[in-house]
Amino acid sequence: MKVKRRSFKIKLWLYFVLFTAFIFTILWLLQTVFIQNFYNDMLISNTKKAAEKIISSCGEENFSDIIDDLSLNNSILVYITDSDGNIIYISDQFKGLSMKNHGKLTEEKNENPFGKYLGEGGRHKGEYRSLPDGFNEFLEALEESDSKIYENIADGLYTYGTYIDSGDEEKNVLYISTTLDAVGPAVDIIRVQLIWGTVISLITAFILAWFIARGFARPVAKLTEKAEHIGEDDFPEDFKKGFCSELDELIDVLDETSDKLKKSRGFQRELLANVSHDLRTPLTMIKGYAEMIRDISRTDEQQCNEDVEVIVRESDRLSAMVNEILEYSEMQSAERKPEFETVDFSSVVKRVCGNFESLYSRENGHIETDITENINISGNAGRLERAVYNLIDNAVRHNGESKRINVTLRKENEQAKLYITDHGNGIPQEEINNIWDRYYTYRQRNRKGVSGLGLAIVKQIIELHGGSCDVRSIVGKGSTFVITINIS
Repeated sequence: MKVKRRSFKIKLWLYFVLFTAFIFTILWLLQTVFIQNFYNDMLISNTKKAAEKIISSCGEENFSDIIDDLSLNNSILVYITDSDGNIIYISDQFKGLSMKNHGKLTEEKNENPFGKYLGEGGRHKGEYRSLPDGFNEFLEALEESDSKIYENIADGLYTYGTYIDSGDEEKNVLYISTTLDAVGPAVDIIRVQLIWGTVISLITAFILAWFIARGFARPVAKLTEKAEHIGEDDFPEDFKKGFCSELDELIDVLDETSDKLKKSRGFQRELLANVSHDLRTPLTMIKGYAEMIRDISRTDEQQCNEDVEVIVRESDRLSAMVNEILEYSEMQSAERKPEFETVDFSSVVKRVCGNFESLYSRENGHIETDITENINISGNAGRLERAVYNLIDNAVRHNGESKRINVTLRKENEQAKLYITDHGNGIPQEEINNIWDRYYTYRQRNRKGVSGLGLAIVKQIIELHGGSCDVRSIVGKGSTFVITINIS
């Protein structure tokens, strides 16, 4: 099988490998190149903190113990001397070798105030640990320093010095030193460990990264295969979810998109199959009567007027059909619900009835209304008005000779109930289940401006508002359409 260099699996594997290499590069730098600098900085910082602790603890009864503990824990050498370099106290990391613990202080009474804090004895007379080389130069540099603090790094040794308050006028000196660059031998050991650790880890990372990348790539590849058949009848449905939430969401989006495409294609096929015939009929009549006017009736005023009336009527019918088709298509293709707000449904029904009453009265028709006030629902006023308009228009078309339509709106069990009743021929029971279907025109054949989409649009609008549509009909007596929507 040919491996695609830019495939998701290869890229993911390379990213894992590069990440591992980056981590070990950082480790190499930290453990070999920068470790000495880190170590020296830490020693210097700890030495300064020890000096501050010694200075702040001066005068406490356990002063010598504090110095010994700091010397042991921080691997430092501590001298306390007078301004002439005479040793008052010594302590290093080997706590047991301090002059205090070895009794190297003189038995003569120590006139220096530190004596009462450092134990019995006086100034150092024996030679257990001598002053470091260059101590006199250290004293001179400390004296000349403006800050009265001395710091120096030379030959792998860090030296820190300052004055310490003994409680009298005599100056006493605190001298601390520690060895730097002590990790040199350890670096070689760490380097060998890192070599083996890096080799083993990189091999392991290569293998694990490959399996992880393949595990991630497998569902992506299946999704790609699934997407290739999106919208088709053989769209695969057996994709297993659970690998990760992002892919599960993508699967849901693909499924929804496929369903929408299937519906869209079905709608297109249905549109071509049904509308083509309905559009062809008025177009044929318009063309035929136009030719008759041109060739035959243009000299006969009465006949010409009748032919023009047919053309106008068929044009109205064609225009109404196109408008309904466009409106239904727009609602079908809408990606999201319209914004809802609180709508005074009573006012909507009143407004539509008033508009129809002014037109219907010209045909000696009448719309009787019984509308309960202030029935509010959550919805879109424009869509609801369109639904009520289509229902009343449907009633007008099928009202027969009675010319009377009843519109009732009332509140029942926290629901808005709209009843629209015509007194026409009614609907046979075998047709009731079909009247809400798209392009259903059996009842409306030979009627002007009919596309079979009016009631389908009503049903879609009402269902969009969480409501329901129903119809009750008795052949020869009329029909009552019932719309139910929850009150907000």
